[in-house]
Amino acid sequence: MPRPDGGLITETNRQYYAGAQQFYLATGGNNLTFTSTFDTNLIFGSSDPSNGKYGLNNFTVSISTNAQVWTELTPTESAVSAVVNQNGGVASANITTTVVVADLRIGMTILGAGITGNPTAAKITVINGVNITLDTAIAMAGAGTTSVTFQFNEPFTMVSNIITVADTIPNATYLKIQLKDTTVQENRGSYEYTSLYDVIDNFLIAFVGAGKIIPSVKRSDVIFHAKRGLQEFSYDTLKSIKSQELTIPSSLSLIIPQDYVNYVRFSWIDQRGIQHTIYPANQLTTNPYSNPVQDDLGTPTQDGFDSNLTGTSQTEAAWASNDPRNISGAFVETFSQDGIFGRSFYDGSYGQRYGMNPETSQRNGWFTINERNGTFDFTSELSNKLIVIEYISDGNAYELDAKIPKLAEDALYSHIAHGILASTAQTPEYLVQRFKRERSAKLRNAKIRLSNIKLDQIIQVMRNQSKWIKY
Repeated sequence: MPRPDGGLITETNRQYYAGAQQFYLATGGNNLTFTSTFDTNLIFGSSDPSNGKYGLNNFTVSISTNAQVWTELTPTESAVSAVVNQNGGVASANITTTVVVADLRIGMTILGAGITGNPTAAKITVINGVNITLDTAIAMAGAGTTSVTFQFNEPFTMVSNIITVADTIPNATYLKIQLKDTTVQENRGSYEYTSLYDVIDNFLIAFVGAGKIIPSVKRSDVIFHAKRGLQEFSYDTLKSIKSQELTIPSSLSLIIPQDYVNYVRFSWIDQRGIQHTIYPANQLTTNPYSNPVQDDLGTPTQDGFDSNLTGTSQTEAAWASNDPRNISGAFVETFSQDGIFGRSFYDGSYGQRYGMNPETSQRNGWFTINERNGTFDFTSELSNKLIVIEYISDGNAYELDAKIPKLAEDALYSHIAHGILASTAQTPEYLVQRFKRERSAKLRNAKIRLSNIKLDQIIQVMRNQSKWIKY
């Protein structure tokens, strides 16, 4: 289906796959508006690439005469050349064109080599035939005519996903809204999710009102319980694992992600792209949260503001300078007596020696979580290695546009209903218990659905039984 037909899908194939929305204007004009229907909201800073806010845009606007070769709408593209005159170069806000220029529009800025003052502030406010009035008095070098350029500083603007093009668009012209590559990627695969906004709205429609389970409730209360449900589900049900690909610097520390709640796995990546799990050093070392400076009697000392003086952690310094090979037992020493293999023999079996402590007999390195500095700290052999950090968030880091898997949507409705009924004084206890059981049952169903176990995977595991060693 190339175009939406009234169902839940609201984007065309071009919008979803190419990230583009295209319009055709048989009759052009200026100050025309175009409404974006992407599932992703447009973000606008400026339509001028020289403006620092241009980098905020998540889209571009282009025009074409054949829908094949496109030209981005920029101030340069909107430029109109004209020849104007002014009385003897006297500073004035009134100038005259030698001929009528049809493409001149109110709001254009005048630019030219012979203009003194601040031309960027001189904008057209009135056009009366060949007579032009500017909002700022300007002077031109000498008397007579001067070649100038008029253009829009902002050829288009955007408010609430509605784009207004100030520039003149010719007849029989195509206009295209093109999402940037990163935005297109984020827009794909969204059908498996629903937004928290929609969950809240749907709950108010289905559960709240006269003759329904919940006669009345404030929207703020629904939002609270929806966010709490999303938070709880994110820990062990939704499994919305985020990941970052980073390189460990020489400092051996990486800043904890802004929306981090708990880690899933750390792993370094070899040249073949294979993951190697990095293990926590929970039982090997620690990161002290406070490192007060002590006097000779062991008493913490204070500064002039009565706060404890803080020093450098000796535990962290010792751990950072340690050679992980000393922990694993893979010593680099060469000696042999009477044909007996020395320690150098085991160097090739680094991390694989039989009978060693499983916690230390590995070669992938260790990490610690430094709560004091807000960093992940790694052992020295991981310096400059490419790693992937997998972690979970609580789903509430970015307001109500959070995405909820549709497989867990029904469970979230039950969670909200139970939370509201349980916190209302006049609710009968049997009703609270009913929705408590319903919440538990639907949450269990959501976990099964989101486990994503496929029949062919189960069959594959069962067939492996034939490979077991029977004797």
